[in-house]
Amino acid sequence: MQKPFTLNVDTDSICQPPSSSTLLVDRTFRMLARLGVIIILALVVAIVLEIGVKAIPGIQKYGLDMLTGTVWDVGQQQFGILPAIWGTLYSSLIALLIGGFFGISMAIFLTQDFLPPRLAAVFRTIVELLAAIPSVVYGLWGIFVVIPFIRPLTDVLNESLGWIPFFSSTLSGPGLLPAALVLAIMILPTIAAVSQDALRSVPLKTKQAAYGMGATHWEAILKVMVPTAATGIFGSLVLGLGRALGETMALAMLVGNSNQISLSLFAPANTLAALLALNFPEAGPNEIGVLMYAALVLMLITLVVNILGSMMIMYAQRGTKS
Repeated sequence: MQKPFTLNVDTDSICQPPSSSTLLVDRTFRMLARLGVIIILALVVAIVLEIGVKAIPGIQKYGLDMLTGTVWDVGQQQFGILPAIWGTLYSSLIALLIGGFFGISMAIFLTQDFLPPRLAAVFRTIVELLAAIPSVVYGLWGIFVVIPFIRPLTDVLNESLGWIPFFSSTLSGPGLLPAALVLAIMILPTIAAVSQDALRSVPLKTKQAAYGMGATHWEAILKVMVPTAATGIFGSLVLGLGRALGETMALAMLVGNSNQISLSLFAPANTLAALLALNFPEAGPNEIGVLMYAALVLMLITLVVNILGSMMIMYAQRGTKS
């Protein structure tokens, strides 16, 4: 009578079926990971519900008129946040253009053999330390350094190119341009760090193959490395934009807090985050609902930006795979 087939497992071999303790640890880790995801989602839902419930009085009283209004006068009970929405998007996009250019350039410079490894590590640490500087320090630096430094240039641009809407006013103090410049420096570490990781994830053989085809150093970087890491680089820009949309203290100190809509880079403006930070300490019961309404709008803008960015990243990944 033939014996059934059995597999003799060598206890000294590294190729062994998982033990009961290993399975227990694996299942416990999975449960904890799922629990963490559920807790995070629950916190997000709780925050949105809390803000939404407190915003209901403002929504019921002002409705869409608050989104299209341009006057914010507490004494007259007139609340319009369209200039703050404009200032939030305008300053964030300008900061993204400046910070994105320098952040990606810095990532290329630190990862593509332009510096010795030890020196590159020093510069990388310096860039990462920028993220540890408090927002209020950036604001003070902008007031006492950035504004006096760029004011002569803005005067020249206004005198010679004042017919262009972007230079149609003078920089008398806080304004959109100094706020955007400081904001660009604040989002620079995020863009640079994520872009460096994206460039490092490109296999070395890809770059070597470009050299084998006769490409120069810059051709290999700009035509091979950057396009291959484009998904990760774009993700860094989305993260930087999300960081810029929610910045509060530095912009409250530098943007001018003026409810006006203007294309001029030198004109004072306002943002939703600065509006909330400056008005909440003295807000009465009637104003809480209005400010919560503005906070809800800011959350929706951030959510829409992140969703659109994620969709574009997914589309780029599909295009790369195909």
